[in-house]
Amino acid sequence: MKHRGCAWLLLFVFMISLLSCGPSMEKKRAHAKATRELGEAYMRQGSYTEALKEMLKAEQINPGDHLIQNNLGLIYMSKYAYDLAEKHFIKALQIKPDYAAAKNNLGTVYLARKDWHAAIKTFKSLEGSLLYATPHYPLSNLGFAYYSLGEYKTAEMYYHRALDIEPNFPYALRGLGKTYIALVKIPEAVSVLEKAVREAPAWPELYLDMGMAYRMSGQYTQALLAYTKVPELAPDSKAAAEAQEEIKKMQQ
Repeated sequence: MKHRGCAWLLLFVFMISLLSCGPSMEKKRAHAKATRELGEAYMRQGSYTEALKEMLKAEQINPGDHLIQNNLGLIYMSKYAYDLAEKHFIKALQIKPDYAAAKNNLGTVYLARKDWHAAIKTFKSLEGSLLYATPHYPLSNLGFAYYSLGEYKTAEMYYHRALDIEPNFPYALRGLGKTYIALVKIPEAVSVLEKAVREAPAWPELYLDMGMAYRMSGQYTQALLAYTKVPELAPDSKAAAEAQEEIKKMQQ
């Protein structure tokens, strides 16, 4: 009887501890969520240093939140800290292995490092995923990886697959246009890049590609207009310097 009484006492103590921990854990998760959402608000504003401060606080409260880990990866990507970004995307996938957004983001780290084969392997693991709401992103990224390897026909195929899903996706349109230039399919390049410019008229690099396509098609006036647009949109950028150089060549 004595042993039975002790067992009941231990069970009672255990149940009390569970009840006391439950609300505390819920409060911690709610606090972490609120902190994460504040960090996400800073991310949307482009205030990545402030976002990082809040997201690190959120991670301390709840390190097992895959959304926090993914956000940390994105913030470190914005700061070109690719090793840290990779670490947090991998953490997000360890917590939630089917988290497709983190897998795509991990692939973009490999693209940034020009590790094309690792990028291809990562993006291909997303092919056919029914859990990913935006499959045109990894398909376009596959197009870019294959383009960067000089495998233009494969790049063309993946860009077409992305555009079959989202016909007005500027990233895929630009990639396909650049691929057509590489394949010397100039009329096709002009057509698809004109569409890209209509979809993303404030993207300076698009006008660089557009200028090249026009120049290769013999439309020199249109090429000059396209090149001139680049410094208007981004006066102190690398793209602007390239456009100015192309204008000088044409004028000579």
